[in-house]
Amino acid sequence: MSAKAISEQTGKEFLYKYICTSAAVQNRFRYASVSAETDWDCLTQEHPWLLTEPLVVKPDQLIKRRGKLGLVGINLNLQGVKEWLKARLMKETTVGKAKGVLKNFLIEPFVPHTQEEEFYVCIYATREGDHVLFHHEGGVEVGDVDAKAQRLLVAVDEKLSEDQVKEQLLTHVPDEKKEVLANFIVGLFNLYEDLYFTYLEINPLVVTKDGVYVLDMAAKIDATADYICKAKWGEVTFPPPFGREAYPEEAYIADLDAKSGASLKLTLLNPRGRIWTMVAGGGASVVYSDTICDLGGVDELANYGEYSGAPSEQQTYDYAKTILSLMTREKHSQGKVLIIGGSIANFTNVAATFKGIVRAIKDYQGPLKEHEVTIFVRRGGPNYQEGLRVMGEVGKTTGIPIHVFGTETHMTAIVGMALGHRPIPNQPPMDAHTANFLLNASNSAATPAATRTASFSEPRTSNDSTPAKKSKGGLPADSLHSILWPLKNVVTADWKEAQASSGCSGAKATTLFRKHTKAMVWGMQTRAVQGMLDFDYVCSRDEPSVAAMVYPFTGDHKQKFYWGHKEILVPVYKNMADATKKHPEVDVMISFASLRSAFDSTMEAMQYPQIGTIAIIAEGIPEAQTRKLIKTADKKGVTIIGPATVGGIKPGCFKIGNTGGMLDNILASKLYRPGSVAYVSRSGGMSNELNNIISRTTDGVYEGVAIGGDRYPGSTFMDHVLRYQDTPGIQMIVVLGEIGGTEEYKICQGIREGRITKPVVCWCIGTCATMFTSEVQFGHAGACANQASETAVAKNQALRDAGAYVPKSFDELGDVIKTVYDELVANGTIIPAQEVPPPTVPMDYSWARELGLIRKPASFMTSICDERGQELIYAGMPITEVFKEEMGLGGVLGLLWFQRRLPRYACQFIEMCLMVTADHGPAVSGAHNTIVCARAGKDLISSLTSGLLTIGDRFGGALDAAAKQFSKAFDSGMVPMEFVNKMKKDGKLIMGIGHRVKSINNPDMRVQILKDFVKQHFPSTQLLDYALDVEKITTSKKPNLILNVDGFIGVAFVDLLRTCGGFTRDEADEFVEIGALNGIFVLGRSMGFIGHYLDQKRLKQGLYRHPWDDISYVLPEHMSM
Repeated sequence: MSAKAISEQTGKEFLYKYICTSAAVQNRFRYASVSAETDWDCLTQEHPWLLTEPLVVKPDQLIKRRGKLGLVGINLNLQGVKEWLKARLMKETTVGKAKGVLKNFLIEPFVPHTQEEEFYVCIYATREGDHVLFHHEGGVEVGDVDAKAQRLLVAVDEKLSEDQVKEQLLTHVPDEKKEVLANFIVGLFNLYEDLYFTYLEINPLVVTKDGVYVLDMAAKIDATADYICKAKWGEVTFPPPFGREAYPEEAYIADLDAKSGASLKLTLLNPRGRIWTMVAGGGASVVYSDTICDLGGVDELANYGEYSGAPSEQQTYDYAKTILSLMTREKHSQGKVLIIGGSIANFTNVAATFKGIVRAIKDYQGPLKEHEVTIFVRRGGPNYQEGLRVMGEVGKTTGIPIHVFGTETHMTAIVGMALGHRPIPNQPPMDAHTANFLLNASNSAATPAATRTASFSEPRTSNDSTPAKKSKGGLPADSLHSILWPLKNVVTADWKEAQASSGCSGAKATTLFRKHTKAMVWGMQTRAVQGMLDFDYVCSRDEPSVAAMVYPFTGDHKQKFYWGHKEILVPVYKNMADATKKHPEVDVMISFASLRSAFDSTMEAMQYPQIGTIAIIAEGIPEAQTRKLIKTADKKGVTIIGPATVGGIKPGCFKIGNTGGMLDNILASKLYRPGSVAYVSRSGGMSNELNNIISRTTDGVYEGVAIGGDRYPGSTFMDHVLRYQDTPGIQMIVVLGEIGGTEEYKICQGIREGRITKPVVCWCIGTCATMFTSEVQFGHAGACANQASETAVAKNQALRDAGAYVPKSFDELGDVIKTVYDELVANGTIIPAQEVPPPTVPMDYSWARELGLIRKPASFMTSICDERGQELIYAGMPITEVFKEEMGLGGVLGLLWFQRRLPRYACQFIEMCLMVTADHGPAVSGAHNTIVCARAGKDLISSLTSGLLTIGDRFGGALDAAAKQFSKAFDSGMVPMEFVNKMKKDGKLIMGIGHRVKSINNPDMRVQILKDFVKQHFPSTQLLDYALDVEKITTSKKPNLILNVDGFIGVAFVDLLRTCGGFTRDEADEFVEIGALNGIFVLGRSMGFIGHYLDQKRLKQGLYRHPWDDISYVLPEHMSM
């Protein structure tokens, strides 16, 4: 959501901190917040003026007209404030239809003034600019300010001057106050712009001889501008509308949403309700809520929410478990239902998101059965068949009733099933698969083809077709045929005037996309580009629609894609100037730029005259930036689709990015060739649902555009409806409107005035909003009614009155579309064309493998670590468990090297081995090499590698050899003396015996430390005892032939592997054979080598050159001829 209401305290804090005006703003920062937890002694210490001045107290919970409701205490002392609060604090009250508890109050100094000193000022945003309203009479009795107030429109990118204010707003203000008010209002407007307010109202604004007083204030800010205004805003808390509590679960989901590129929303309406929803898509979530309310479920609807934008499995799991946790806290006498719904996804992998939901269902299967929860699922999109299969399976394995449906079922049919208004079909969903890229053969010459599944608009039985209560003002189906459409194509003076006032100066194209349209894609969105190319191929285009890509973060290069069966290269440019210069044929830009960079990249694109259409996919662009884009586009005659859109599609010609989903949906909805119906919607997901509905009820889609869910889309419903009206191939128009804004009224005007003569089927979603007791912000930023005329109910009625075909509910939208289409076929306006099968497109290998359609031997195998999920796993143990169990480095080494969770003493022994082998001074060969390399200016990796390369049988690498020699001798039954004599006879050194410095008289304390630990903790030390017996023999001959640290670790490790209980004898021998023990020395000594490298760098040692006097030069004697 963009425009979010802030508390009065927050609004005043912003104003007092940042307003720049010469007017004397009084009582700056003089406010105190009070709640049930307030400590009055601390409060008066922080705000001593509370003890000395008359006060005003009022609730600060987004309540309108507090004065008229008796919720303002005036001219009270502190004791009076306390008594006033005693009757209201934490008490339930009713404001309109909303019931809520008064929890937060604001105390401010009372300002004595007269009625003549009260004024009203308001600034609010619209598409064309910001309106400043001023009235010379403010206060409780201000009345209808829209009718009374002086009004001034400050166009986008223009500034407000004091002269304008005086001339147009202050005509009824006494002269002595004009200067102060003008200066204050200009400062207020600048503050409004700088801090990205969308609404700012002060009533009353009091002006006395002492200065300006801001008494009551209401404000909204554009929350999407957080990344711009964070330094000034700080941490802003957005309070819920009065009558709805702020729940920690809502805050948790909001936090997940903020950390994710996906969209996750949750609003709790009635936590005790029996109807819960988990819906994918901003538009679909509204449609499901509408249908639930239409069928009488408004009082039992527990939540509103949506997840969209391809959330990961973990994010979906977190979202699902939150909802399941909430719905299983209190039982309901009738049990509960969970509706897991959604439209047909464009790019979200349904199976992947369903995995998260399935995990949550498994985790909560006990509570779900205890609370008698029944689950209804309907979804479509990439890999949806697998997702539905998995969902059905979990129902069977857990015993939870789960009813699963795909795209063959109307989107909202499951709501009627869940609420008992229609029967639950027994037959399973049709057997289809994402791999079915070939259309079924059809003998029918016309479309819709007979091979299609039955339309959802087939006759229904009485028990599933009757809504719970009568739909408001819907047209009965039998009256649809009687509506007469005006056939004259005239433009009235009123219509011309309306068009002129829109401010559009550049001529925009009626046809945005053709068979040869070429596009430039901003952003490295390879999947979307491949989808466009596959669509081009299946539409039998001669060439790919993507001519180039722009990606500023790499140099110019080529990116490989598939064109049917063969590979092609698409150029990628670092900057847009090069791309447009080298590809003058490009006239469409598809921008996948982030919300932070979309504005700049779009403004840059509009500098190039060849660009006529721009699609902006990003969601969350600040409204002020969007309005600047719209103004520039209108001047230059550029059509903008978006922001916050999936794009649009013109079957047989061109598609934007991920629009229309994957090829199976393209083919199922016959989007590879044009039909006769054009549509426009806000929602991307719902546009794909319209593709499905239209393909099942008509001859298909001619063109479809999702204009985006923001309050100010780059192009409007009317822009596209007029294009469709002027396009000969389009015979009927479908509009899926939405609560919020007034754009649909322009369609009404166009129909009434004869500018639109083609049949228009229209439905505005969001009808449920008028049934809620408190304001609900739906998934789209623009889906919020700020006045009665913006409600979906009002707009549907206006469209109906104007002559549009308006169904009673979204459930009947397909029926109405079919009725209108059949009429057009019957009167010869539409002649269904012969169906031509499209060319086949091979499936990408990666996608086919994900669907489980193919298999291939892996190039690598691994059994120790898995990083693919949400959490790193070591040998089957999640990393969180590793730390929770405090396994330490030895435990991690046990998991990664030996795939075992070793005993605690074994982990400690490993760590001790690493400690004692970490370093043995700079003189040994490995450290020496590392030092020489470091002093030669080499980097850390090179220096470390230089040292490690010296490790072998003579230095540090004797662990494996010692373990093998001693094990072989011990296992063969040789006594120690036999072993020593045999090695001497064979002329071989005994690995692990001998030291250059240490001896029996100067023992190696490292060995002693390890020996004490091993003797104390190991269950058995047979091989170590054998090696110590060998040491007695060798040291009797020469005192430095001791069991050195390498030999000790080698034989002790064999004892550990053989006796710790975690390995078979064969496994223990195998680890010795493959060199695991030398790894201990390599790992330990690496620490020392790195230490030597850092030491040399820190000491700033220069290039090493070995001294001559330490080299014995032995050259051949001079030989004469």
